[in-house]
Amino acid sequence: MELLNKQVKLPFSKGTVSLKYILAHSAYWLLITGFFMFEKKYLIHKASMPYFVACVTVRIALLIVIAYLNLHYFLPKYLLKKRYFVYFTAVFIAVIGYLTVQSLFDFYLYGYVIGPMRNSDLMESLSYNFFSTLWYLGLMLALRLSMDWYGQQLLIQRMTVEKLNAEVNFLRAQVNPHFLFNVLNNLYALTLKKSELAPETVLKLSEMMEYMLYDSTDAKVLLEKEITYLSNYIELERHRFSSEFIISLNINAELSGHEIAPLLLLPLVENAFKHGLSKQTENSWLTVGIELNNKTLTVIIENSKPLSVSNKSKGGIGLDNLRKRLNMLYPAKHHLALEDNKNAYRAKLIIEL
Repeated sequence: MELLNKQVKLPFSKGTVSLKYILAHSAYWLLITGFFMFEKKYLIHKASMPYFVACVTVRIALLIVIAYLNLHYFLPKYLLKKRYFVYFTAVFIAVIGYLTVQSLFDFYLYGYVIGPMRNSDLMESLSYNFFSTLWYLGLMLALRLSMDWYGQQLLIQRMTVEKLNAEVNFLRAQVNPHFLFNVLNNLYALTLKKSELAPETVLKLSEMMEYMLYDSTDAKVLLEKEITYLSNYIELERHRFSSEFIISLNINAELSGHEIAPLLLLPLVENAFKHGLSKQTENSWLTVGIELNNKTLTVIIENSKPLSVSNKSKGGIGLDNLRKRLNMLYPAKHHLALEDNKNAYRAKLIIEL
């Protein structure tokens, strides 16, 4: 693939084209030459082999000249700069030049070389050459546009992948600082109290960091690793809140053997902590339910709603990021529903893995 994309300098020009471009155009002209040789094969018997070769060579050479004059000079210099009148005038003059040379050659070939066997008509020759020229130029332009379209599709695809990677990196960078700050504060408090929870907290944080640094850089991760990461996150966040807060994670699924794009589930849970529990002081609760039926993953997250809700407490960057990633990674294979009920928030995510 890299060899096909190698750039080759054009003769008599400062421009370059890829080797893939050269191969595609060479195949096109070989096809056109083969077609024209088949069409004019009668000249071998009517005139002679030299005249047959001359007829094919002259026509193909003239078509190549006018085609690439249009593609590499008229198009970029006039048409792409919206100088339409100059462009069509230049093409018209080039076609007239082609018609003049080709028709004079045909008039000589059919009028004098094959004269006794076929009557030659200059107007008929001009008409034939005019429409055949437009046909061949149209095919050449279609080839150019097709290759440009294909190149644009590859560029769009590459940009989409790069954007997706940037989205994941942004999400990873967004989660780490604020979360780590809270966890380290909690860990500091636990070590001061010489709590037995301190080693467990360090272990869970270590597992999360390992996942973030190594596993989450892959396009797909094992579903059980994603769920373990989510479980560790919930457990570490649980230490921040009063024991009166009810926080539960219910998993009803056989996770082994399934894969998912990394960090898709975290934004919903993080959003529930950030805009739900952290805004409340009592009677707070959070429930995370995960089910897997065949290859359909269903995640339902519900949390209590603060008495007063600011306009900024409705999701934000994390959820926007999640929606974009779902659209790119699971087009037509996911459903995300967010509900703002009277006393609770509810998020339901369904993904066809």
